[in-house]
Amino acid sequence: MRQALIVWGGWEGHEPEAGARVVKAMLEEEGFAVRLENTTAAFADPAIAELSLIVPIYTMSKLAKAEEANLTKAVESGVGLGGYHGGMGDAFRESTDYQFMCGGQWVAHPGNIIDYRVNIVRSDDPIVNGIDDFAYRSEQYYMHVDPSNEVLATTTFSGEHAPWIDGVVMPVVWKRRHGKGRVFYSSLGHAAKEFEVPQMRTILRRGLVWAAR
Repeated sequence: MRQALIVWGGWEGHEPEAGARVVKAMLEEEGFAVRLENTTAAFADPAIAELSLIVPIYTMSKLAKAEEANLTKAVESGVGLGGYHGGMGDAFRESTDYQFMCGGQWVAHPGNIIDYRVNIVRSDDPIVNGIDDFAYRSEQYYMHVDPSNEVLATTTFSGEHAPWIDGVVMPVVWKRRHGKGRVFYSSLGHAAKEFEVPQMRTILRRGLVWAAR
């Protein structure tokens, strides 16, 4: 049986515990044995190198050097990494090795909670296959992203809340490699209720399964 670790915590505004429990149930339905931890100390355990998947749900906060080194080493050796929104894409702002591994870092969400559109750009990929472009209401993440990411979905900024980014096309969903490990990220999911959006839930579920070795 594949083993997964979810580490949750950090800023409470992203409802990390609630999100962790949704993701736990999702992975268990896919046949994983899932362990929940709520401290970054879990990343320093050498045993994580034997896992199939690690899911950080830990907005902001700090990662100790030993935790960062052990986590990145595990992924480089083949452990999958996957996550969503600020729980993965706005975690550990001071840890550049972590950001290098994730393939991006949040910098803004102009207008806060707004209506926007998610555009599928790789409909041939199994993670998004069969999903059409869809309307979404949440924070529209503006991110600094790695050009080596394999982008599966994007969003286009209107410029209403920041005129200088009018027309900017921003990755929303991507996958990548870090060493031998597979990495998946979706910027959707500000609050736990967003798991009720079928497209968001399906993309995350498929992406996590893809990332797991």
